[in-house]
Amino acid sequence: MNIRKGDNVMVISGADKGRTGKVIAAYPKTGKVVVEKIRMVKRHHKAGRGGMMQGGIVEKELPIDASKVALVDKKGNPTRVRMEVQKDGARSRVAVTTGEVFD
Repeated sequence: MNIRKGDNVMVISGADKGRTGKVIAAYPKTGKVVVEKIRMVKRHHKAGRGGMMQGGIVEKELPIDASKVALVDKKGNPTRVRMEVQKDGARSRVAVTTGEVFD
């Protein structure tokens, strides 16, 4: 999976198509990412702990499949990513469209 926590991504399919956001969490084993303000849902939260925790309706983000998002390059366009080996032996992610190095 080429998407990591902290990356700026754009949703390329689904109900939130065209929206951009920052990756809050990435789950490589399941191939999903959580993007802020994308796929927002409302959950009813019951008050607990003797009144210490307040109940109510809470909005939160749900994970979205990593194949439905693409990294955003410096121009603000979605791009695919390829891996390149640098001269010092380190691997880095490079934008296919602009050649921008993400790492």
